Amino acid sequence: MPPRYRYEEIADDLQRRIVGGEFPPGSRLPSRRELTVHYEVTEPVVDRAMQILRVKEITKTLAGVGVFVRDDAPSGS
Repeated sequence: MPPRYRYEEIADDLQRRIVGGEFPPGSRLPSRRELTVHYEVTEPVVDRAMQILRVKEITKTLAGVGVFVRDDAPSGS
């Protein structure tokens, strides 16, 4: 198995947390700053992880407001 990039691991972890109900549909994800501290990475790494979630249509970004779990995102329930 090829090595994985850190941003892929972060995107997968956030997706698991969303599906697991930690971040239910409509909820706001932690800020970029909070995520950089939590995962101990730089902002571009977090931005790339957020891009993956957006492309998978799990999250939506509201400029100047934050990143939110889509109402139609998969959930664990």
